[in-house]
Formats: sequence, structure tokens, C-alpha cells
Amino acid sequence: MLPVQADIGKPDDVKALFAAVAREFGRLDVLFNNAGMGTPAVPMEDLRYEQWSAVVAVNLTGSFLCAQEAIRTMKEQNPQGGRIINNGSISAHAPRPNSAPYTATKHAITGLTKSIALDQRAFRIACSQIDIGNAATEMTERMASGVLQANGTMAAEPRMDVTHVAEAVVYMATLPLDANVLFMTVMATNMPLVGRG
Repeated sequence: MLPVQADIGKPDDVKALFAAVAREFGRLDVLFNNAGMGTPAVPMEDLRYEQWSAVVAVNLTGSFLCAQEAIRTMKEQNPQGGRIINNGSISAHAPRPNSAPYTATKHAITGLTKSIALDQRAFRIACSQIDIGNAATEMTERMASGVLQANGTMAAEPRMDVTHVAEAVVYMATLPLDANVLFMTVMATNMPLVGRG
């Protein structure tokens, strides 16, 4: 393990991060773009520009910059290639109320995933997206007591053990480069995704 402090929304920090990985390990086989953030659940007209910009910088620009550096590294190494896994979110399919910045960036991640998967085929670089729903982490603690639903009510939502997400990512990461899971959704079985909205 090599811990490196970096602001993934800043190109120079990302370049330094990937240079450190290259020095330490000599190659890069998998990038998991997992950094993400949201904003308080407030109406879009009440969001400050700074809140919008912060979410876009982490969720979208950070994923772009990290993928860009990973692609450069994966193209240059011998043997060539590798895998990029982007953390989308079930918000890439259906938004929660008052989540415009998070939802917009997660929809954008889907476009980024498809573009990388298409443009990097010739270089043995596979790209995937995992969309996660209600993994039990600190970020989803509030769901256990109740979150705003599309119909305006508050309701507790089921969560699943985050270990299942880790197992799914490991499965995607360990496939040979001639196989790819382009999109995978792993979610708490009884959460209100199907039918949401």
C-alpha cells in the first residue's frame, strides 16, 4: 500500500499521484475512481455556485483527470493495457430529490465510462462502471433513520453490507482484459430504486 495525499480536482496533484505509483510499483493495472461527494439536499435554486463546483471537481473532473493519467500510464507500460472502474451510483439511473449536482455528475460518469471503453479498446484498456445503492457506510447512516422520497415523504431505506461492493469491484478488476463488465449495479435488494421517481 502506498498512501499519497492529493486533491483529485487539481491536475498537478493527480500527475504527482500517478508519478508516485509509477515509481513505487512500475506499472498500473487497475484504477478505481471512487472519490465522490454530494451537497445538502436543498432545492437547486438554493445551492451556492461553490457547492456545485466542489461536487463537479471531485465527482467528474477528478475521475477525468485520474482516468487521463491512468490511460497515459497504461498505454506506455509493457505489457500495454489495464482496467479503469468508475463508481457511478444508482443516481446515474434515477435521482433522489434535491440532488442535482450529484446526479448530474453521476450521469456524466456514464458518458465518460462509455467514451473510455470505446476510445481505449485498441490499447487493451477496459473501462467499467459500478453503480452502488445503499451500501452501509458512514455516508448512508441517515438512510437507516429516514430520507426524503420522491413523493415528499420520509422513509427509512434498507442498506447492504459494503463488503458486497468490495467483492463486486474485485470481480470486475480481476477479469482478463479480453472480458469486461461494462455496467454493474449492486444494491440493497429492497431499496426503492426500481419504481423510484
